[in-house]
Amino acid sequence: MFILASGSPRRRELLQQIGALFRVEVSEAEELSQAESPAELVRLNAAAKAEAVAREHPGEAVLGADTVVALEGKIYGKPRDAAEACSMLAALSGRRHEVLTGIAWVSGGQTFSEAVSTQVQFGELTAEEISRYVATGEPLDKAGAYALQGGAAVFIEGIEGSYSNVVGLPLYRTALLAKKAGVDLYGKGSSK
Repeated sequence: MFILASGSPRRRELLQQIGALFRVEVSEAEELSQAESPAELVRLNAAAKAEAVAREHPGEAVLGADTVVALEGKIYGKPRDAAEACSMLAALSGRRHEVLTGIAWVSGGQTFSEAVSTQVQFGELTAEEISRYVATGEPLDKAGAYALQGGAAVFIEGIEGSYSNVVGLPLYRTALLAKKAGVDLYGKGSSK
C-alpha cells in the first residue's frame, strides 16, 4: 500500500479504477506559482507534496501530483471564482492548449519525478455556453476551469496524449515511474 498525497477526488477515482492499493493523506506543502517552465512547475509541486507527506510517514511510498493548463506560456490553475472561470474558458475557446501533470514518487528515501503533457483542442465556445457551464459549479475546482470527464466533454474537439493526464493523473506514466521507484501499485508499497 502507498500514500496518495492529494485530496483530488479525480486522482483517487483513477487509482481505484486500476485497483491500486493506497490511502489518502492530503499534503500541506506550499505550492510554487512560478518556475522555469510549466512542466518544471508541476514537477516541483508534485515532488514537494510527496516529500512533505513522506517526512510524516518515513519508510512508506508516497505519490504526489500537480496539474495545470498552459496556453502560450500562461499557466491556468484552478479559478478563484466564476468570473475567472469564464475568462479562462473564453481564452481556451477555439484553441489548442497543453495540460501538464507533474508526478512524483518518494520511495526508499529518493524522489522520482517527471512531467507529462497532453494537447487538448477546444472548439469555439459561445458566451452562453461558457456561462451555462460555469453555473454548474463544476469548473471551480479544476485546472483550466474544465473537466474533460464532465460537462466540458462537449467542448473538446480532440486530445493528443494521455486522457487520464487531463483528468489529473497520467496512469501509464505513473505506473512506469512507480516501477522505477520500486513501488508496487497493488501491494506493499515498495518492491525494494
